[in-house]
Amino acid sequence: GVWRQTKALLFKNCLIKCRTKKSSVQEVLFPLFFLFWLILMSMMHPHRKYDEVANINLGTLDTSVLVNFVIGYTPPTPMAREIMKKVAFDNFEDGLITEEYLSEEELQEASAFKPSSFVGVVFNDAMSYQLRFPDLVAVVTYMESR
Repeated sequence: GVWRQTKALLFKNCLIKCRTKKSSVQEVLFPLFFLFWLILMSMMHPHRKYDEVANINLGTLDTSVLVNFVIGYTPPTPMAREIMKKVAFDNFEDGLITEEYLSEEELQEASAFKPSSFVGVVFNDAMSYQLRFPDLVAVVTYMESR
């Protein structure tokens, strides 16, 4: 019956493992070696824990720094236009200068000819965007809390 076949299969597997000791030892030691390596690597690069930042009033924003500040964005979707309108007019009395570009290449070309007060915003999707500074790209993921 089933018990006899199971017992014969287990006996066969034990014989194979005994005859191929080198590969049997490797089957056991390689995972243990990689586990040890992962533990060692995690100990070399410990997780950083940052302290909580107190909820304090930072004061008003100095808008004099933002004079002649230009924000270019792409792609010109209705969602991107709405976000940039909110950034430009709801947060600043004078409004920032926003320019829309049809492609990321146009945005990069424009940033090469604009002054250092130019920042590009590339919307990846509804939840993330990239900030393009003259020499730096910063990726930001936005999630609205409800």
